[in-house]
Amino acid sequence: MLDLAEISDRLEIQQLLVNYSTAIDRRRFDDLDRVFTPDAYIDYRAMGGIDGVYTDVKVWLAKVLPNFPAYFHMLANVDITLAGDTASSRAICFNPMKLDESGRVLFCGLWYEDQLVRTPDGWRISRRVEEKCIDKLV
Repeated sequence: MLDLAEISDRLEIQQLLVNYSTAIDRRRFDDLDRVFTPDAYIDYRAMGGIDGVYTDVKVWLAKVLPNFPAYFHMLANVDITLAGDTASSRAICFNPMKLDESGRVLFCGLWYEDQLVRTPDGWRISRRVEEKCIDKLV
């Protein structure tokens, strides 16, 4: 049976993953400062992106994502493993992206493989690696 501390940690981590998606989808890239540690490693190469430290990847996201007229992130199957003040999680993401005004949409399916750490300001992602599961241009 889960105790209240574990329930709280799990809910906070799930909300952190939602906060990531919300920041990206609303194009509020500074909100990501409350999702990642300043030195977080992020690897988006599986889906054609870059890898590097959070500060560099944040700049890249703010430059690249406005090229897409519309997109969203839907997360599911969140699997969290807690280990004191660290945790790991794996979540599937469905991410359709409108490519241009012609109506073409790229359907991306991926897994987020995350390492998290508890900070004085709450849980933060210290490492995120995308793993491709599907993509199809329609």
